[in-house]
Amino acid sequence: MILSSLHIVSNLKIFGFSTLELVYGVVASANMSQWEPAPIAYAPDNEGTLLKETSNIFETMNSSNEPAEEASITKTEQLADEHNNRPFTHLQYLRRPLWLLGPALLLVTGVVPTLWLPVSSIFLGPNIASLLSLTGLDCIFNLGASLFLLMADSTARPNTTTRACNSEPPSSYRFWNVLANVTGFIVPLAVFFGSQKGFLQPQLPFISFAVLLGPYFLLLSVQMLTEMLTWHWRSPVWLVTPVVYEAYRLLQLMRGLKLGAELSAPSWMMHTVRGLVCCWVLVLGVQLMRVAWYAGFTAFAYQQQSDTSADGY
Repeated sequence: MILSSLHIVSNLKIFGFSTLELVYGVVASANMSQWEPAPIAYAPDNEGTLLKETSNIFETMNSSNEPAEEASITKTEQLADEHNNRPFTHLQYLRRPLWLLGPALLLVTGVVPTLWLPVSSIFLGPNIASLLSLTGLDCIFNLGASLFLLMADSTARPNTTTRACNSEPPSSYRFWNVLANVTGFIVPLAVFFGSQKGFLQPQLPFISFAVLLGPYFLLLSVQMLTEMLTWHWRSPVWLVTPVVYEAYRLLQLMRGLKLGAELSAPSWMMHTVRGLVCCWVLVLGVQLMRVAWYAGFTAFAYQQQSDTSADGY
């Protein structure tokens, strides 16, 4: 029996089969059922090229995730911008009445009291009461002018919070405004001190001078402070602020001419007030020329930006 088995094994070796291969084939065929399909081997087509682009597996994973991350970040930013701009879109409809409400405030607080209020109701003679009445009248205008500038600032700013509105005036504009305001201070004071020293006759009492030009000096100080605040805050109303106050200053000085006739002011004082009216008309004209220049400059810059954007696309 043993000899016959050894003879079979030796014969199998002759045909190229080893003993272990024969045993493995018998066991595998014995464990496999008739219903179990044969195993299928899958070979990837891109084998050997999966990590060919980069030398590090982590670089490959990061490069494959970058487009998805960029797309998700862009989508998140767009949703955030839409969420932030939604309330400002609703507020845009609330800003439209300000275009009429702001000028109406200037009309009610500045022009109406000066033109229709009788002089006898606010002027009771060269005394403190008249000075306080005239000062209160100008304070009413200052309140309306402040509200007007706030409304103008609100309508001039963009409707979105993603774009900051920083409008800064040029240095030459600041220098011109400061020079005009300081000159408006110095000239009347120099004339008054000249009359006190005896260079101009007859002399004008201090209370009469305060009634004529006291409100003028007060409102000029308020204008200088308001302009500095608009420059500091970079508000877009820096170009409108001097126009508002200087237009009212003309009405204020014309009222001073009427009061000068009531006070029987000397001729040199009346000529001083007339000279101030002419000077401030000139300053106001220069301011309006600057508004026209700024409008043209802004239109040119906008057109140039549009052309650049069109060329970029």
